[in-house]
Amino acid sequence: MPGRFDYFVMFAEMRTGSNFLEANLNDYPGLACLGELFNPHFIGGANKSEMFGITLADREADPFVLLDRIRVETDGLPGFRFFHDHDPRVLAHILPDPRCAKIILTRNPVDSYVSRKIAAETGQWRLSDMKRAKSAQITFDRAEFEAHLERTQAFQLRLQHQLQSTGQTAFYIGYDDLADLQVLDGLARFLGVDHQKKRTSQATKVQNPGGLETKVTNFPEMEAALARIDRFDLTRTPNFEPRRAPMVPHYVAAAASPVLYLPVRGGPDERVHAWLAALDGVDDDALLRGFSQKTLRQWKRQHKGHRAFSVVRHPVQRLHGAFARHILVPGPDCFADIRETLRKHYRLPIPQGALPSGFDAARQREAFLAFAAFVAGNLNGQTSQRVDASWASQTELLQGMAQVQLPDMVLREDQLQLGLDQVAAQIGHAPTLAPDWQDDAPVPLAEYYDEAVEAAVRTAYQRDYMMFGFRPWGAA
Repeated sequence: MPGRFDYFVMFAEMRTGSNFLEANLNDYPGLACLGELFNPHFIGGANKSEMFGITLADREADPFVLLDRIRVETDGLPGFRFFHDHDPRVLAHILPDPRCAKIILTRNPVDSYVSRKIAAETGQWRLSDMKRAKSAQITFDRAEFEAHLERTQAFQLRLQHQLQSTGQTAFYIGYDDLADLQVLDGLARFLGVDHQKKRTSQATKVQNPGGLETKVTNFPEMEAALARIDRFDLTRTPNFEPRRAPMVPHYVAAAASPVLYLPVRGGPDERVHAWLAALDGVDDDALLRGFSQKTLRQWKRQHKGHRAFSVVRHPVQRLHGAFARHILVPGPDCFADIRETLRKHYRLPIPQGALPSGFDAARQREAFLAFAAFVAGNLNGQTSQRVDASWASQTELLQGMAQVQLPDMVLREDQLQLGLDQVAAQIGHAPTLAPDWQDDAPVPLAEYYDEAVEAAVRTAYQRDYMMFGFRPWGAA
């Protein structure tokens, strides 16, 4: 059939009206919706194990044979229904395919949850005539509903992101619009069929009309539970920070012991490197560095029972270290261009060159507060400067690592020795001491830290404070 699409998919979930929509689509000349072709338990519909000469075993071996077969052997435009738990290989194939028309059917998740519970209770999943209707009341389970809601939203967000990133659009239709002939005709036109229906399909009927209060035994409890669900996610921390790469070349492994350090930039690298070297009684230059993803895989194969760990540092201490090393003092580790931009355009109160002898705790505190304000804007995409890994959020850095290597343990610097002892014990090694932290800033953090400093850093790193539960710096 000529047109911009070769086939279509109806993305839906159980109890969203997909049977009814399928029946209505099949009433249009030139459209053929073939059911749940990629349900893991059947092909097309319940108890069916073969379609178009393709068996379940054939489909499991290669689902794309069936996808090709429906396009060749169907008169008109073929399509199928697809739920979140259907074959993920097919989903990965059809989402980026612009020749596949996407229909997204949605329903109020509370209604679909209750309807599914009733269907499970009565055993009636489809109704063709009201005289056969079965009814039941169900008990609302908050945890069960929240799991249902999370699954539904996660699938919808995946569809939305993939369509946006590939420049596609879908035809969205809600459960309440399924009986609207104008909407159904519009959907048909979207699929390339210009035909006006006289009435909706009579093959499938609404199973559970009526209000929720008649279907749920603990309706007041359900109302209270739903009131506690933050539908608009009001307490979220918006994240405009760019995603990070895994940074594999920065990983460091012990010279002989099966231990891999995944550094979070701006963390206690010197302390951990010294501990790694002491594990095998070697110098720092004997540690293994400069990994690629290929050599990292080789190292893991050669070191059975390996352990990987990261260390997170308190945000105040970490930002203080990044400020002192890369901004405050000109030198080999200084980001000279960023330093000059901060001085000129962000009013960072530091001199152009070396710090004067009178640059005391009060002046460093003032400069640090200005830098913290810059970082808050920088992480939120409000500046033209790069988000350097030295002050990127630790949450984002760890998420970047997870693309290649998940740490077995995420240690906290304020309990670093305890954590390193646990890593050593897991590989059968005796405890080895790590050196203490040395504050090499012109003015140590302890000399200017106060509540204002804590508040400024917390503003910049709300996600890290929430994710790791950091208390004020120095608090027990």
